[in-house]
Amino acid sequence: MGWPMATCLVRAGYRVTVYDARTEQSEKFASEVGGAAAASLAELARNAEVLVTILPNSDIVESVLFGEAGIAAALPQGATIIDMTSGVPAKTVRFAERLAEDGRVLFDAPVSGGVARARTGELTIMAGGEDEVVQAALPVLKAMGNVIRTGVVGSGHAMKALNNLVSAGGFLIGVEALLIGSKFGIDPEVIVDTLNSSTGMNNSTQKKFRQFVLSRGFNSGFALELMVKDLVIALGVAHDAKVNAPFANLCKEMWSSASAVLGPGTDHTALARFSELLAGSQIPERQS
Repeated sequence: MGWPMATCLVRAGYRVTVYDARTEQSEKFASEVGGAAAASLAELARNAEVLVTILPNSDIVESVLFGEAGIAAALPQGATIIDMTSGVPAKTVRFAERLAEDGRVLFDAPVSGGVARARTGELTIMAGGEDEVVQAALPVLKAMGNVIRTGVVGSGHAMKALNNLVSAGGFLIGVEALLIGSKFGIDPEVIVDTLNSSTGMNNSTQKKFRQFVLSRGFNSGFALELMVKDLVIALGVAHDAKVNAPFANLCKEMWSSASAVLGPGTDHTALARFSELLAGSQIPERQS
């Protein structure tokens, strides 16, 4: 996600410096897209007015900001950190408070839309933070997508987790419909077409089932363990708010079990394979 998002910023005319734990990746970006590659986090931070992080989880964000080679102390006074990671809201609030003590601001702006919409600059960006801080960063955000204000710091990360909870539930029940329908004898292509012209339509029926499940490709580019992480975050928000969410809990347990069975590095659309194991049957592969 970071590569196409940074590409949008270069395309919009921003002076972009990138850093990746894999040095060759940063250098490749600078060579192929533009901008500069930083050799260290300190070098990245030195002249940054705006720092964008998009990382696997909040623990890594914390390490990047405050770890032994952390970036926070090297950032100029008044710098803005935009955390576009799918993070834990409570941790995001703590990061923002800690940075504010040293004259720096952080707000959360996680994204939805996947690599395809990252490439076109059409991501949905859920921004949680003080109005004036988000407003000042809007030109940067709008170079990467469409911004929805969600409220205070941490609310963007909460909303992203809830969005993925709904997405995960839609995928799970849709796959079960495919299994039931195909076992009955209905062509899976017909099932998908019918759902997409009826009230059962959702993001998975439109953009995942034919493309990644019926093709047996299972290669959407979003990892199963990252979906589980987001579901755990969503349930954490529910717990903190004292909201009983039985279906959300069941959904999370199904995805967690799939991750344990299928192993690390598995694409999230391969959840269909886990559902097939439970059902004792397989969704027929598309023929064309």
